[in-house]
Amino acid sequence: MHVALPPELEQLVTARMQSGRNSSVSEVIREALLLLEEREQLYEVRRQELRHKIAEGLAQLDHGEGIPGEQVFAELDAELDALGKTRTTG
Repeated sequence: MHVALPPELEQLVTARMQSGRNSSVSEVIREALLLLEEREQLYEVRRQELRHKIAEGLAQLDHGEGIPGEQVFAELDAELDALGKTRTTG
């Protein structure tokens, strides 16, 4: 397999080998691909967690456990005001 890289990525690969962090181009590419796979798996986990939280919130709304939007925004405004006051006095 032949891989063409732009000059800045070639420099990065070369720098990693010269520093001793990796011993070959293949090792750099292998590590990069493993990190890419790890990032994609983490993204999928986070996506599933978010879907679960949304479903949980919708179920709570169905059971009448919601908070009126005006109340939520009023509480957020109060928190922001409190944060602003602590920053100016702290």
